[in-house]
Amino acid sequence: MIDFVVHDEGDSVGVVVVEGVKAGDTISGWIMDQDKEIEFVAASAIPIGHKLAIKPLKAGDTVIKYGVDIGKVVVDIGTGEHAHVQNIKTKRW
Repeated sequence: MIDFVVHDEGDSVGVVVVEGVKAGDTISGWIMDQDKEIEFVAASAIPIGHKLAIKPLKAGDTVIKYGVDIGKVVVDIGTGEHAHVQNIKTKRW
């Protein structure tokens, strides 16, 4: 069963597609462009439709989702952590 999806292995986040991901859960993801699976331990609870980091991200890094720059990291994000408004901000303003 797939718990999250990633567009391309160059992306830095994936999107959770199931309900109830809790910290400590082992979750499986599908990288669509390469048609391969990856697995992580969720470092935090992540709601359905929200992002998780698939690699460590440092403050100032660009966040790539579905091959698109969606913002910058403002607080370090570890692999498997919830990536959302608490640690990512837009570059627009």
